[in-house]
Amino acid sequence: MATEQELVEQAKRGDTSAFGELVNRYERNIYRLARHITQNEDDAEDVLQETFLKAFANLDQFQGHSKFYTWLVRIAVNESLMKLRRRKADRSVSLDEPVETGEDSMPREIAAWEENPEQKYGRAEMNAILSRAIDSLSPGFRTVFLLRDVEGFSTEETASALKLSIPAVKSRLLRARLQLREKLNRIFRKHGNITPVHL
Repeated sequence: MATEQELVEQAKRGDTSAFGELVNRYERNIYRLARHITQNEDDAEDVLQETFLKAFANLDQFQGHSKFYTWLVRIAVNESLMKLRRRKADRSVSLDEPVETGEDSMPREIAAWEENPEQKYGRAEMNAILSRAIDSLSPGFRTVFLLRDVEGFSTEETASALKLSIPAVKSRLLRARLQLREKLNRIFRKHGNITPVHL
């Protein structure tokens, strides 16, 4: 099986099947990331297409200083944030739309409660609460949180993907986690019977 670097080199030489293999490897991750940021499936589809079209058109600009996937994520994040800005400008779609997320997208750091028979919320309801809390973060905080705690990027990879300094990533991540903890604890205190969340 060809490595990412080998496929990129082949694609740079005009091998479209090599680029197709890169698309196959990363399209699900890019779509999932775009859906989390835009909170809209149609926008996520658009971002997915735009990301790979731009990557293909600008392949010669990829220098190989980072992973190709990190470069793709940077394009996808930019496209997603542009979607959000355009949507906010024309106000045709609510930014408060609920988003469906599967269990696999739950950040590891937030799995701090244990189910017991007395809990008022089922697992699906917990996921919905968590999703709304993440969605309520500002795009800057939400994007850093998604890359670090949902996608599992390192701090360095997140900084590279977002063109931020490492201290800026750490600061945004800390603030995102604190805001999430506060939002979740407020919800849980209101409904009772749920252990406070410690991120």
